[in-house]
Amino acid sequence: MQKILIATHNAGKFKELMEVFEGLPFKFFSLSDLKINEDVEETGSTYQANAIIKAEFFGKLTGIPTIADDSGIHVDALEGELGVKTRRWGAGAQASDQEWLDFFLDRMSTERNRRAEFVTNIAFWRPDESILTFQGQCVGQILDKPQVQIEPGIPLSSVFVADGKGKVYSAMSKEEKNEISHRGLAAKKCYEYLSSSLLL
Repeated sequence: MQKILIATHNAGKFKELMEVFEGLPFKFFSLSDLKINEDVEETGSTYQANAIIKAEFFGKLTGIPTIADDSGIHVDALEGELGVKTRRWGAGAQASDQEWLDFFLDRMSTERNRRAEFVTNIAFWRPDESILTFQGQCVGQILDKPQVQIEPGIPLSSVFVADGKGKVYSAMSKEEKNEISHRGLAAKKCYEYLSSSLLL
């Protein structure tokens, strides 16, 4: 069975992607599964650029077709502060999910405008082929406190409510979430490509 690497150590991201990719005739691995500890600096100014950097780096490192995503949130009240720097912003990349979210919610506590947009870009690399990218977006608002318990690796999913929905990402079933979430929409586009290109 053809192997595909999903270039992340983030268990939450891997879980969300696999909720979409399940059923495809490939064997998917995370960086943790392959005991890969190397990292690459995300120097791009866009989600697409960073996704490509990661997919290309880990694809060439392993020789395995590789999927990488870069995601973030744009918050109207914090214009220019998060975006591609989302996980590194505020409490920082080394902070726990709870520490990061506590800092974020404290920073948002005096803001009346709670509008936000999540964005994901997924890049797919394979040897001797052009890198393909797939993007998804979701607009909504930030709650003042978590609606449910934090999911590992994706703390913002406990406080983000998409437009037209009454509950946060983390309170949805995987089917509900993947129909409207930024990562779900990008992953579905990637799924459609992989399902129509079975011979990698």
